[in-house]
Amino acid sequence: MNRDFWLGKRVFLTGHTGFKGGWLALWLADMGAEVYGYALNPPTATNFFTVVNLQEHLAQSTIADIRDATSLVQAMREARPDVVLHLAAQPLVRYSYAEPVETYAVNVMGTVNLLEAVRQTPSVKAVLNVTTDKCYENREWVWPYRENEAMGGFDPYSSSKACSEIVTAAYRNSFLDSAGVKIASARAGNVIGGGDWATDRLIPDFLRALDAGQLLIIRSPFATRPWQYVLEPLFGYLSLAERLFTDGSTFAEAWNFGPDEADSQPVKWIVEYLCSKQPDAAWQCDALPQVHEANILKLDSSKAKARLGWIPRWNLQMALGMTLDWHQSWKRGAEMASVSKQQIHEYEAAGRQS
Repeated sequence: MNRDFWLGKRVFLTGHTGFKGGWLALWLADMGAEVYGYALNPPTATNFFTVVNLQEHLAQSTIADIRDATSLVQAMREARPDVVLHLAAQPLVRYSYAEPVETYAVNVMGTVNLLEAVRQTPSVKAVLNVTTDKCYENREWVWPYRENEAMGGFDPYSSSKACSEIVTAAYRNSFLDSAGVKIASARAGNVIGGGDWATDRLIPDFLRALDAGQLLIIRSPFATRPWQYVLEPLFGYLSLAERLFTDGSTFAEAWNFGPDEADSQPVKWIVEYLCSKQPDAAWQCDALPQVHEANILKLDSSKAKARLGWIPRWNLQMALGMTLDWHQSWKRGAEMASVSKQQIHEYEAAGRQS
């Protein structure tokens, strides 16, 4: 990734009030991009968007629904973006069981609305749709999934993201490529980091329990996930969007940005590691029946490593340590935009040293 590429670029970013979208917006702004955010209000009372005062770093923050096609077209045309980054989503597996219609409306029709808005905005040259590692037909095997494997999904969330991938490919083939707009999709792992207060996610649940002096209740201690710090996939997204803009069709396809295989660890390993760093923490398994969630899931990122030069920089222990550091800084009342940008700069420096 070339920081100079983003200087002065107009970027339309959906989902900027969320965890990953907030970090991405701050990073773009730090590089001098003009960021035009489009999203619902932050999903939790305490959130990254508010804690880092993100609105002060943006050219525009539009609070609106990705399902509102008219509002979306208007916002995008007014922004006149060079690049569109689509992160707005209903991102939770367990919530998708409770609200399947909302999940499909946001994740599938939201993608359709976004791409229709792109078709009506002549300034756009590159689009990146961020989906998930869960878009694959999960066979519960030990091998990592590659980009050319089948889409699927047991639950509404996972299958909605598979649908979003299919929509992306259809719009590329039917409309966007011939119009000179290059579009790719990106699939990351289980992203962790400071500033995530979502429900039903392991690290936020751990930190909430720790802060409240309560016992952490976990659902699936032996479920294995590809854990990675939030900056890892974001660096991949930025690198890919840059190459889409500069090199075009060669990069207009699906990409995995997952951690090294050694960082795919079971939930129990994560919890025990965190408890070793926080002696007051304790946990136990939930004895109640649970909805289906994948037991094992890994990504093969060989293509990103070979063609984009993207490689993971922070291993799992480092990722967990940076998450705890960020959270402790917030509890001390630190200025969190500065703390967050310092982590971004440390991450960039790690790449220059490797």
